[in-house]
Amino acid sequence: MSKKHLPIILAVLCLLLMMPFCSQENNDNTASRSTNYEDLLVLFREFREFVKPPVVDGVPDYSPEAMAQQYQGLNKFQERLAAFDISGWPIFQQVDYHLLRAEMNGLDFDHRIMRPWSRDPAFYLKSQSGAGPSYYGGVRLRDLPLSAEGVAEIRMKLQAVPAIYKNAQACLIEASENLAAFAIHFLDEEMAMYQDIADALAESHPELVPDAERAKATVKDYGRWLEENKEHMTEHPGLGIENYNWWMKNVQLVPYTWEELLVIMQHEFDRALAALKLEQHRNSHLPPLEAAANEDEYNKLYYECQKHLWDFLHEKEMFTIPDYLKPYPPKPWANFPGRQGGEVRDFFEQCEDRNPLPSPLIHEFLGHRFDGLRSRRDNRPIRGANRLYTMDMIRSEGLAFGMEEMFMHAGLFDKYPRAREINHIMMAFRSVRALADLRLHSQEFDLEESFKFCYEETPYHWMLPEGFEVWYEMETTLRFPGWHMGMVLGKFQLFALLADRQKQLGDDFNMKEFMDEFFATGMIPISLIRWEMTGHTDEMVWLTK
Repeated sequence: MSKKHLPIILAVLCLLLMMPFCSQENNDNTASRSTNYEDLLVLFREFREFVKPPVVDGVPDYSPEAMAQQYQGLNKFQERLAAFDISGWPIFQQVDYHLLRAEMNGLDFDHRIMRPWSRDPAFYLKSQSGAGPSYYGGVRLRDLPLSAEGVAEIRMKLQAVPAIYKNAQACLIEASENLAAFAIHFLDEEMAMYQDIADALAESHPELVPDAERAKATVKDYGRWLEENKEHMTEHPGLGIENYNWWMKNVQLVPYTWEELLVIMQHEFDRALAALKLEQHRNSHLPPLEAAANEDEYNKLYYECQKHLWDFLHEKEMFTIPDYLKPYPPKPWANFPGRQGGEVRDFFEQCEDRNPLPSPLIHEFLGHRFDGLRSRRDNRPIRGANRLYTMDMIRSEGLAFGMEEMFMHAGLFDKYPRAREINHIMMAFRSVRALADLRLHSQEFDLEESFKFCYEETPYHWMLPEGFEVWYEMETTLRFPGWHMGMVLGKFQLFALLADRQKQLGDDFNMKEFMDEFFATGMIPISLIRWEMTGHTDEMVWLTK
C-alpha cells in the first residue's frame, strides 16, 4: 500500500466508524420531531407530575433552591413540546397541544412573576385555595373512621403543619402588604378549618385531635408573625400592564391587551346601567321588588323559581338536558356570609332575596354545577383534566354569567319582569369588579382604593364597604389575575362566538346544537373553542411572539 494513499484510507475508515453515530443522531432528531399524538399524552402526564413540588413527610419544599431547580427543568419540557410537528393533526388534537403549551407558560409565569410561595402569604392558607394558588397537599378528611393507613397519613399531614408555616416565614421574602391583608383577614377561616377537623376526629380518632389543635395554634402564630412583619412587605400586588398582557396572551389565551380589555369592560358597565334604567322605566307601574324577610319566604320563592326554570328548560330546549342534571335545594339561610339577621345584606343576598333566578339558579346551577357534572364525566386525558393556572376561569365564569343574560333574552324572566332589573344590577356589579381588576393590576389602585371604587360604583351601594364580598372579590382578583375581568370577557366572547356560528350557518343555526357543541369542547379557553367550532384562527395571537 502506498504511503500517499494512507490519508485517504484513514479518512474513509473514520467515516465508516462515524456512520453508526451519525445514524443514531439522525434517528434521535427524527424521534424528537414526533407527529404522534400519543407522545403528547405521555409528555402531558410527565409534566403534571413535574409541576408538583418535592414533598418530605408532608412538607412541600418551596425553598429558593427547590424552585430554581424546578424552573431549570421546565426548559427541557418546553423544548420537548416545541419539537412536535402537529401540522398534520386535526384541530381538536392541536387544541390539546396548545393547552399543554399554555400550562407550561403558566409555570414559567409562576416562577418569573407570580412566585406565590414568596409573595403571597395567603398561599399558605388551604381554606383560601378557592381564591388563589395554594401550597401542594394539605389535610383532607374523607370517610370516617379511617383505616390504619389513613390514620398514619392524617397524622403525618397534621404534624407537618408547623413545619409548613415555619418554611412560609422563610420563603416570604418579597411579600405584599395587600396580599398579607387577605391572609390576616381570612385567618379565622383557616383556624375554623382545623377546628372542624378536630371535631370530626373526636369520636372515632381522639388520638389525632391534639395534632389538629396544634395545627390550629400554628395558624394563629402565623397570623401574629404576619401582623408583626406586614409593614416590611412593600411590594405592590398588581402584575403591571406588561405582565398582565403576557399572562392573558400566553396562559389564558386571550386575544386582547389590557387597553382593549378596559374598553370592553367600560362598555359592558355602561350598557348594564343603561339597560337597568330602561327596565325600571318599563316596570314603573309595578310594585317594588321586596327582599324575602326570612328563610321560609326565601325557600318558597326559591322553589317557585326553580320549577319555573325547570319547566322553561324542557319547553325551550336551549340545550340537551342529561339525566344526571337534577334540581338541588337552596343553601341554608345561615350559610350566606352576607345575610345578617335579614336586615344587613351583602350584594348577592340583596339580589337573591329579591329573586334567585339570575343567581343561584342560573349562574350557580346551570353554569357552575352543570359544568362540574360534565367535567367529572370527561375522560379525555388532556381535556378532562383540571386546568392548571385557572385556564378554565374565563370559560367557566363567562358561561355562567352569559347564561343569565342569554336566558333573559330567551324569555325566562317574562313571568318576573322586575327580576330583569336584578339581572342588570348584577351585570353592572360584575363589570365594576372587572374594572377594579384591571386597575389593581395596572397598579392604579391599591387595595383600599379598589374597595372604595367597588362600593361607590355598585348600584344602590348594595356591596357592603367592609363586607365578605368585597374582601373575597378583591382577593380572587389579585391572587387569580383576571378572574373578575374574565367573567365579563367570557360572556363577551361567548356572545361573539354565537354570532360567528350564526353567520356561518345562517338559517341552519340552532341554539340547542350550538350549546351542545360548545359544552362538548370541554373546559378550555374560549379562543380555542372558537377555533374548534368555527375554524377561525384570527384570535390565536399567542402563536406570534
